[in-house]
Amino acid sequence: GNQPSSTLLIDELNPRTLGMLIALYEHKVFVQSVIWRINPFDQWGVEKGKAIANQILPILAGQSMDTTDLDGSTIGLLQQLMDKHHG
Repeated sequence: GNQPSSTLLIDELNPRTLGMLIALYEHKVFVQSVIWRINPFDQWGVEKGKAIANQILPILAGQSMDTTDLDGSTIGLLQQLMDKHHG
């Protein structure tokens, strides 16, 4: 409630409409970065995301089950993915 939002309605998700959606979000990030005078491609969160991805990749590949450093939300999402993948 009382938060800015955008609602996008498309008739069909296909490569063209998906590309349009990605381009819209990329443009939004660029415009915000100009307004806020920041470099959106040089943020600490990117490096954090890479570190988390490097920890998650072996779990998804079935090479490791070490989730000790992951939060409950990430563990839950991983479990959902594993359950769906392994049927």
